Amino acid sequence: MRGLKLNQWLTALTVGFALFAMFFGAGNLILPPFIGLNTGSHWYWALAGFFITAIIAPFLGVLMVARVGKHFTDLGWLIHPKLISALTFVIILFIGPLLALPRTGATTYEIGIQPLLPNLSPLCFSISFFKVALVLSISKSLCFSIFFFGVALVLSISKSRIVDVIGKFLTPFLLIVLILLIFLGVVYPEAEAMPTNLGASQSFVLGFTEGYQTMDVMASVIFAGIIIAAIVNKGYNEPSERTRVTIMGGVVSTLCLLFIYGGLIYLGAHSGYEGKEGVILRTDLLLYISHNTLGKWGTMGVALAIGLACLTTAIALISSVSSFFEGLTRGRVSYKVWAVITTVVSIVISVNSVDSIIAYAVYILLFVYPIVFTIILYVLVFGKWVQRPAPYVTAVVVTAIVSAIDVAGIALLDMPWWLAYMLRDWIFVVKQWLPLGSFKLEWLLPSLVAFIVVAVVTRSSPAKRHA
Repeated sequence: MRGLKLNQWLTALTVGFALFAMFFGAGNLILPPFIGLNTGSHWYWALAGFFITAIIAPFLGVLMVARVGKHFTDLGWLIHPKLISALTFVIILFIGPLLALPRTGATTYEIGIQPLLPNLSPLCFSISFFKVALVLSISKSLCFSIFFFGVALVLSISKSRIVDVIGKFLTPFLLIVLILLIFLGVVYPEAEAMPTNLGASQSFVLGFTEGYQTMDVMASVIFAGIIIAAIVNKGYNEPSERTRVTIMGGVVSTLCLLFIYGGLIYLGAHSGYEGKEGVILRTDLLLYISHNTLGKWGTMGVALAIGLACLTTAIALISSVSSFFEGLTRGRVSYKVWAVITTVVSIVISVNSVDSIIAYAVYILLFVYPIVFTIILYVLVFGKWVQRPAPYVTAVVVTAIVSAIDVAGIALLDMPWWLAYMLRDWIFVVKQWLPLGSFKLEWLLPSLVAFIVVAVVTRSSPAKRHA
């Protein structure tokens, strides 16, 4: 019995560090310091919000998949296969070429290239066409994006072992650098955490919504199969055993992520950074903290580690997206073609700054994140007793409607004036009526009420298992 428990704990440790590696994206490191800087002395409230959406929620996503099966698509029998397939398609697009992939390139450029090579000139060349010379100038960011994603494309197609070798040594190196950065930053803070314009509840909301930008909840349900397969390979085949080991591993990953993210939020709050000409960019803030704490060479180490980590992430995402679409088209469009398409789209989007990508991602994530969160919560809480699709589908639809209203309210400033004028009063009334809106949880109670009502109404219906 003692040997069994020891083996279980060793497996849990392995799973915990695997979960940590899966959620610990180098591109996410730019988020916590920005949260800390903007919340100042209320940084711990912001950490509470970030803890929910960036740490706890992704773990719950893996736990949900472990309870119902081995893959996210296994939810099809409980909810509806078409809904799960459609959601999988949307998630793959967003953690792939539309959001996460471009951000890896943009982050690497702003942290690793721009500060180290500030005087690099744009690439200029001329094309002679019918004796007319056309001079083209390619920006530094586009040059780098082509190079960065070109390397990622080649390595994702060749499936080179160099990625495994880099990953094996890179994560420990990056962790050591971050631990040193956090330790020295806490012992020798740059400045006091000062009050900002954000109160406690507003600080919580900032941390909560900024946690969406990690996209880890969406990634957790898609890549949970990798973690679960590792657990099954250790001999834990029963759902109860898988769940127990997943929970134990989740505790390990949660503590590790809490230390890293919490430490970076604290450093941001105590950085005293005022930006360049009043403009605060997330990447500049992280570089500022690194330089003040570790010096020039330490900053170069952080930049190099984050850049290589973003490259390995880009390779993995190109591979995952291409494999998904190859399977979706049943091999009619090859893996290599999808890899090229994914790379080209990522290059086009990545020439925008990191903050620009984050700004347009807000609208998408405020809509999609609550939907995924709704499925995770209700399957975990009610999945054992409610095994009919109607309550889950209804809850998802209600969440989607409420989230769409929330996004519309935020997007009013970007709408044509006549459309904004028509919608603003109606949106304002609806948002004021929705409970928990001040905490960005306006979708929770309406979807919960809808779920319970439909579950009660359909309780006499037999549970349906979709093929």
